[in-house]
Amino acid sequence: MIRIWDLLLCVAMLACGVTSAAATMRIVDDRGGQFGKYLETFAKVRSSGERVIIDGDCLSACTLVLALVPSNQVCATPRARFGFHAASVPSNAGGIATSVKDTQALWNIYPASVQRWINQHGGLSRRMIYMEGRSLTGIVATCDGPTLRALLVAGAAGYSGTLRPIAPHQPGFRAFSTR
Repeated sequence: MIRIWDLLLCVAMLACGVTSAAATMRIVDDRGGQFGKYLETFAKVRSSGERVIIDGDCLSACTLVLALVPSNQVCATPRARFGFHAASVPSNAGGIATSVKDTQALWNIYPASVQRWINQHGGLSRRMIYMEGRSLTGIVATCDGPTLRALLVAGAAGYSGTLRPIAPHQPGFRAFSTR
């Protein structure tokens, strides 16, 4: 199993170089998952200059977007909600255990503004804590009017949570999920 430390090195290598943005990634109803998939995806987004719109739940490993993608490439709609918790790994007994080492590595890559918010809300533990609404102020920019209108045209209400273009006539938007 690849540890988070190895993945962070991979991210640093992938994040070198910047090209022009080709699309906008829209994140809706993302429950998180394996860190590696998110580290790889967000490193590519970072280096491409692609914009990311958070338009619903971005939980667990998905919150790495706040650490890996520059803030000028990320915006949040009024539906945006981030969920944070301690890193977990499979235990020898077949269950799930909190990993202090991986939680610390995760903590170290979050921006100071996210760290402050997490500390003010009890820290990283097994319990999920949610950042939404006014709590996003100063951490994630609010999407501008043209961006919000483009989402409505693209069919935001019908999003299914799979990796695909939002609408065939708007190939500049793509949805993100690691499932």
